[in-house]
Amino acid sequence: MNVYDSHRIAGILENRGMKEVARIDDADLVIFNTCHIREKAAEKLFSDLGRADLVKQARFLERKDTIIGVVGCVVQAEDEQVFRRSGAVDFALGPLAYHRLGKVLDDLLKNRDSLIIDTEFPPESKFDYLGANKAEGVCSYIAIQEGCDNFCTYCVVPYTRGVETSRPIDDVVKEARKLVADGALELNLLGQNVNSYHGEDNNGKERNLAYLLRELSEIDGLKRLRYTTSYPADVDDDLIACHRDLDILMPYLHLPIQSGSDKILKAMNRRHTKGQYMEVVEKLYKANPRIGFASDFIVGFPGEDDKDFQATLDVVDEVKFITAFSFKYSPRPGTPAAEYPNQISDKVKRERLKILQEKLFAYQTDFNRQTIGKTVPVLLENKGRHAGQLTGRTPWMQNLYVCADGGYLNKIVDVKVESATMNSLSGKIIGK
Repeated sequence: MNVYDSHRIAGILENRGMKEVARIDDADLVIFNTCHIREKAAEKLFSDLGRADLVKQARFLERKDTIIGVVGCVVQAEDEQVFRRSGAVDFALGPLAYHRLGKVLDDLLKNRDSLIIDTEFPPESKFDYLGANKAEGVCSYIAIQEGCDNFCTYCVVPYTRGVETSRPIDDVVKEARKLVADGALELNLLGQNVNSYHGEDNNGKERNLAYLLRELSEIDGLKRLRYTTSYPADVDDDLIACHRDLDILMPYLHLPIQSGSDKILKAMNRRHTKGQYMEVVEKLYKANPRIGFASDFIVGFPGEDDKDFQATLDVVDEVKFITAFSFKYSPRPGTPAAEYPNQISDKVKRERLKILQEKLFAYQTDFNRQTIGKTVPVLLENKGRHAGQLTGRTPWMQNLYVCADGGYLNKIVDVKVESATMNSLSGKIIGK
């Protein structure tokens, strides 16, 4: 979502006649788009702001003005603390307010001594005020849903992104058609809880994610569909049927479980048990035996004992996730879990994370090695680090490298996989 928001912010600025520069020293305007999910990300912002302030001071001595802004979830969570912690910041906008960026810049240019902050949760959707999105290459994002109503006890999203809202079906389809007309071959539908999507059709009837996927699958020229991130309890039979029926829907699903322990899942206020999660996984495997699962894990949640941690390891062994994101529990101010008793020491969290990641990385490596000798369709979307090299992704989101000229760029080609590591594959284009 933050990548998508950054693209839309850049579009707002380009429509005002601005252009991106490669070096911060050359920038009249610097914007930091932020995440508040983990403490490390938030603290990195203030470290970066310190460096930006030095640039701002140096440019001031050269009689050059520099406007520095912060947008996103850190603003929503920290509010005016952003200004108190960094004197370099001129404006701060929450994630639901960045569509008002143009007016903010106009106001600042009229009065350079002002500080502007906007963290309102407007009744209208920000998407109602954004212009047409443009493709960022052959793979593009579309935000279809924002906010979350689940209130997991560790998570700040409901407080920074607000309640769940969904864009109307027609709005999403129109944006998708434009992106495909601009050259996008793959679309990734985004939402904090994307499979709770309930956008209205032209008759005012609420429709689910499965309905939207089927509508999008009819767009001429669109080759691949993905969606992220899903909530296990909201995976319904309609959505599972899409993984059976729609060849355009990639056989890869990011389905966060967070923990394998029912005790910890309850403390997290997750609306699923380990058994219910496995039931969803089994239904999806039955619908599409080729599907691969990714997930999120939090280790060291308050009250997690060795038995709870072992339950998480057991889930990994059962599902054999093809990739995963795993983190130490990070207390976020304002969330219930931050005040829970039985907080786990950082030493124990580090030890458990190391054990978990070794297991996750082993399954990821094994899955990649299983593709050696197989032929897979790859969407080549970027030039590689070396001359004559192109990179792309398989249907399972694996990074793959081939030696090929630029004529293959932005195309889906069949590649025979010749080697594999934990993080990437390499191969040869069939028929080349």
